[in-house]
Amino acid sequence: MKTKLLLIIMGFILLLGAIGAYSQDEEIVVMDTSAFENTQRPASVFDHDIHNEMAGLEDDCAICHHVYDGKTLVEGESSEDSYCADCHSLSKTAENDVPLRAAYHKRCKSCHFETNKGPVLCGECHKN
Repeated sequence: MKTKLLLIIMGFILLLGAIGAYSQDEEIVVMDTSAFENTQRPASVFDHDIHNEMAGLEDDCAICHHVYDGKTLVEGESSEDSYCADCHSLSKTAENDVPLRAAYHKRCKSCHFETNKGPVLCGECHKN
């Protein structure tokens, strides 16, 4: 009898833990590396909402998800529903001279250097 009760209580605790884990509002993003043929490091992983809150970027997605018309930044436009690889190919092109890997690193690392916040070393973003 005690064993059954103990199993029921343990099952209930596990159920509550699972519900809590799956009901979190956090949006943990694993960067899409499918465009790269050979990756040297694992994809970057970060919590989108916590990153934006800490960086004070809650209201302006275009800071990271920018839109360009040729070489001119289109103010007020955002590309958050697109993949970086939609505009940036693996190599420079006539339409876009910023390759995909450089686009990721330039956008993220330059902001981290300018604000003196956030990771800048490879292993700080690309964790195993």
